[in-house]
Amino acid sequence: MPGGAILGPDGLLRCPWGASADYLTYHDEEWGRPLHGDDALFERLCLEAFQSGLSWLTILRKRPAFRAAFADFSIPRVARFSDADVQRLLADAGIVRNRAKINAAIANARAADSLEGGLSDLIWSYAPPPRPAPQRFGDVPAVTPESTAMAKALKKAGFVFVGPTTCYALMQACGLVDDHLADCHVRRASTAAGDTTVSR
Repeated sequence: MPGGAILGPDGLLRCPWGASADYLTYHDEEWGRPLHGDDALFERLCLEAFQSGLSWLTILRKRPAFRAAFADFSIPRVARFSDADVQRLLADAGIVRNRAKINAAIANARAADSLEGGLSDLIWSYAPPPRPAPQRFGDVPAVTPESTAMAKALKKAGFVFVGPTTCYALMQACGLVDDHLADCHVRRASTAAGDTTVSR
């Protein structure tokens, strides 16, 4: 089926984007698995924003450097970043040196730090009910009513770089929705054993 699950290098069926060696571990072990925790979700929100206009592989390869540069994405610590920290980040070749995205990460940390109830609870309040497994890549939406509502709520709370498409990518990555294809071995395994919730 065009756009359907394809065989990876180990002979297992995977979503088309996750079958290459570069994406295999991320696809199998992280993407689509329920992720909770304010700092963990803040990291993913930041990385989704940094990814805009770039390949996700670029971000994955730079993630250790991002974690080092952004204090392991501790919301209280990033919220206290100063102009000197901005200059430090702009000089850090290990990350994406984009001033607008760096400023957005700091602004979002400050917004998250002031949220009543925390970022994790806010994001998970927009998790939709389960829906049928997509059969092929073309069945997967880029935007949903829930991601649009989430983006609106985050913007109202002072977040930036959080459009409906970015929010839906976050929902996919953090397991608010399961967009692994019906024949993908990850979906089959999680259906059989139950999803594993991840936090950091």
